[in-house]
Amino acid sequence: MTNKQVAAKFNLLGKIMELYKENPFKIKSYSNAYLTIRKMEKEVISMDESELSQQQGIGKAISAKIVELGQTGKISALEKYLDKTPTGIVELLQIKGLGPKKIKQIWEELQIESPGELLYACNENRLVDLKGFGEKTQTGLIEKLSYFLDSKGSYLYGHIEKEGLELLEILKQKYADYQWDFCGLFERKMPVLTEISILTDYNLDNTFYECITEIEGIEYLEESKWSFKSVDVAFVQSTKDGFYLDKIMQSSSEYYLKNSPTYEKAESEQVIFSAAGQAFLPSESREWGSVVSWTQEKIDLLITEKDIKGVVHCHTTYSDGIHDLPTMVDTSAKMGYEYIVITDHSKSAFYANGLQIERLMMQIREIEALNNSRDDIKIFSGIESDILSDGSLDYPDDILDQLDVVIASIHSNLKMDEAKATTRLVKAIEHPATKILGHPTGRLLLSRKGYPIDYKKIIDACSANGVSIEVNANPYRLDLDWEWIPYAMEKGLQISINPDAHSTGGIKDIRYGVLAARKGLLTKDYTLNAKNTAEFTSWLKN
Repeated sequence: MTNKQVAAKFNLLGKIMELYKENPFKIKSYSNAYLTIRKMEKEVISMDESELSQQQGIGKAISAKIVELGQTGKISALEKYLDKTPTGIVELLQIKGLGPKKIKQIWEELQIESPGELLYACNENRLVDLKGFGEKTQTGLIEKLSYFLDSKGSYLYGHIEKEGLELLEILKQKYADYQWDFCGLFERKMPVLTEISILTDYNLDNTFYECITEIEGIEYLEESKWSFKSVDVAFVQSTKDGFYLDKIMQSSSEYYLKNSPTYEKAESEQVIFSAAGQAFLPSESREWGSVVSWTQEKIDLLITEKDIKGVVHCHTTYSDGIHDLPTMVDTSAKMGYEYIVITDHSKSAFYANGLQIERLMMQIREIEALNNSRDDIKIFSGIESDILSDGSLDYPDDILDQLDVVIASIHSNLKMDEAKATTRLVKAIEHPATKILGHPTGRLLLSRKGYPIDYKKIIDACSANGVSIEVNANPYRLDLDWEWIPYAMEKGLQISINPDAHSTGGIKDIRYGVLAARKGLLTKDYTLNAKNTAEFTSWLKN
């Protein structure tokens, strides 16, 4: 164990003790030990207690802990605190510029317990009004948290798609004599992946290594591993005539390939499929064995981004959104959408500036005025109503009845077993006002595991009560998970692909919801917001 690693233990111990407001003198001694040990030349872990005691800046208590660390690999005092502290809180302590006092405030006031949850809260504009934070702090945290999460070895597709597209374009232009394309999990648009995979017939020899380093942002890691702008990249070797066959084989799931016919080399993927007697199926939908026999007519029914007619699930400055109501409406209209559903947080969501009844009524009046002033887009009034611990919805029934759309979501008391979570959700689904079930598991990919639910019971309950389930399109959520979409369609459910937008930029997340939905083979006729304004209005009434 190096001095830096030993020092890090004491740094963490000091921070975690500060988190719990322990003896400030002890905290300072551990912080000083961190600064002292990391600068020492000789490895402290190799010293005995006698030698350690002779080192300037290392007292008896610190010496004893270093010896303990050398003998057991642990410091018992640190382990005591780690045992009672959520792993995500410990991770937050590692982020520069976010001290123990601020972390404790976030933990207690916002019930946030991980870097991913904190980043999500920043993107929802929740830290601006928190004492001691503000917009500048929030902006800085977004950058730091994004880097921390992306540096853990896994990425959200929605967070690295831009880098992938940029690198591919550079390669195609710079080395136009060779073939380049995505493959693997990146080509399949998997929500979570570990790298950008690029297939090429450029010989991956020393010449390649010399040439590729000329690209700005490219860095060599090991063997065939590279990084581009801090995102891991893997180059996969192919041949000139076998390129498209390799792409298909590299970019289809095991289940799909097990059921597929034998493919032969050809000049394009489409020709290979045609020669095998198949209609061409995009790589993001090649997850299931059943799709091998799909006709072109059936494939054409898969949902596309162009099919989405309305922006459902949006937040404004009324709660925790960054942009006001007119701006969200205007942006949606300019993007070509027919309607928008405004669903700010309900009153129990104090952490998100949830709307008290008076402010909700004020928003309804503003929506009415906007609807009367423009005919290029329809605005539906709504709320993202918290599902309370007993499964009831926020607000009395007479208030909920005044809204066009009620999205019911769980945001608090997330530590539930399957039975509790399922019962809570089913009760909310059965409420007559509920139109859409929001992010059913509450998960934040790479940050927070969703609470366990009985998917079939939840989907069956939605089917029985005429309630839609959303695929929350935020790259952190993508919840409902795409693997449950076929069962939802089997039960006749309408799936709503919702951006959960807290800004105008968040509306664009619809793209990632569509990609996830295509993995689940969602078709237009089972997509709620693929309905036009009249059809959507009719669905709400019926």
